[in-house]
Amino acid sequence: MDTGSILLIAVALSMDAAAVSLTFGAGRDKVETAGVLRMAGSFGLFQFLMPLAGWLLGAGALRYILDYDHWLAFLLLAFVGGNMIRESLWGDKKKSGAASDPSRGGKLLLLALATSLDALAVGLSLAVLGENMLRAALIIGLVCFAISAGAVYAGYTLRRAAGLSRLGDYANMAGGLILIAIGLNILREHGIFS
Repeated sequence: MDTGSILLIAVALSMDAAAVSLTFGAGRDKVETAGVLRMAGSFGLFQFLMPLAGWLLGAGALRYILDYDHWLAFLLLAFVGGNMIRESLWGDKKKSGAASDPSRGGKLLLLALATSLDALAVGLSLAVLGENMLRAALIIGLVCFAISAGAVYAGYTLRRAAGLSRLGDYANMAGGLILIAIGLNILREHGIFS
């Protein structure tokens, strides 16, 4: 498979992480490099590791995981999204740190895992095609890192745009709803609603 095709796959796999990163940026009063690196680095790392895991698991074990991966992704996204909505409605507005920062701790790991589960099947598919898995996974991880970092800054810039200064007040709510919508879309793509 040529590099262009792998790049297109990488961009497609990065869209969930980009949506999360965009809402993270929109909710920040200030974007710190450390937060961007944590978020983009975690998303990129998981997108790098998941295709390798799919390749290592092989068709037999992966078949059992793929029967439930969409439910796991939905539950993780709904859990984190629900917490973000709860924080936006009833959380302490002055609260800061790891509890309200999705670029830290367990919340970040859950987001990185949930947004990268689809890369398991891609890893198996690329391996079946005889693709160099380390090269493919590296491209996928780097593209996800770049897109996620750019999305954080795009969300922050959007918030700062004229007339959108109040966007930050609603970013947690919007982010939670987007995560739940991504989870529901994953279920839809797996035919749950048909």
